[in-house]
Amino acid sequence: MKKVILLVSALILTAGIKAQSNKEEIDLMQSVYGMEKKAMVEEFVKVDPAQKAAFWQLYDEYETARKDLGKRRIELLEQYADSYDRLTNETADAWTKEVLDLSKKTDALLVSYYNKIKKVTNPIVALQFYQIEGYILSGIRLKILGEIPFPGK
Repeated sequence: MKKVILLVSALILTAGIKAQSNKEEIDLMQSVYGMEKKAMVEEFVKVDPAQKAAFWQLYDEYETARKDLGKRRIELLEQYADSYDRLTNETADAWTKEVLDLSKKTDALLVSYYNKIKKVTNPIVALQFYQIEGYILSGIRLKILGEIPFPGK
């Protein structure tokens, strides 16, 4: 479990990147995070040797889509940081709607890949995938919400 906490912490550092950061830095940090995360998933998700290739192909597809959503999460956090001190009702509402939409897309992606993995492996492997991904995602969300300041403070 310590690995999970360290991994979540590493992603939070990625999420804290400010607007002056460039795309290459974000890509590098996501790459390092992705390698560590993959090793952790391999430790927690027990796939039958006959199903490993299919599982890891789907996992890699999932990670590609997840990284795109992660980049959007970083952009939204940068927007919030840049406009925090001058938030209006309109900008707060627009930002929140984008965050909620991103959360829905992230959750839908996880459900989609749970179903795909279940088809090529079995429900237990799919559940293991869902649990570890859900745990990491929840940790990231909790950490971000705990770190960003409340408006008006």
